[in-house]
Amino acid sequence: MHNAGMIYGYARVSTDGQSVEAQVAELTAAGCARVFRETASGAKTDRAQLRRALSGLAPDDVLVVARLDRLARSTRDLLNTLAAIAESGAGFRSLHDTWADTTTPHGRLMLTVLGGLAEFERELVRARTGEGRARAKARGVKLGRKPKLTHPASVPGGP
Repeated sequence: MHNAGMIYGYARVSTDGQSVEAQVAELTAAGCARVFRETASGAKTDRAQLRRALSGLAPDDVLVVARLDRLARSTRDLLNTLAAIAESGAGFRSLHDTWADTTTPHGRLMLTVLGGLAEFERELVRARTGEGRARAKARGVKLGRKPKLTHPASVPGGP
């Protein structure tokens, strides 16, 4: 049975020389009942412990990290992870990045603004890419992969 309102921690190290213990101590001191520890190399994208932590979240739970860079490798990764947390009805908090706290109205506002800026950036990239493709086509540049098959008539001895 799951108790409502549990606080979970997530600790991750990105190099073999680092230890998760400092993060675990900090998260435990912040009230985390359980800390999921990720010790695999940062080069791996698996993050099985993060998946386990996210899949176990229930409404009113909170996932806490020591720093945002322990949770995500990029803004897009952060926003996707925060969306998964929000979808479960849980909250998120970073101990050292106090603005990143979905359990407060101010924190939700900050993360909503961050999400809006990321979406705006994606739209700008899409628009620039489309404009660049249109200019290239107008210049006669062939886009896409070269055909793998040749027309039979163009092959010597073909039909």
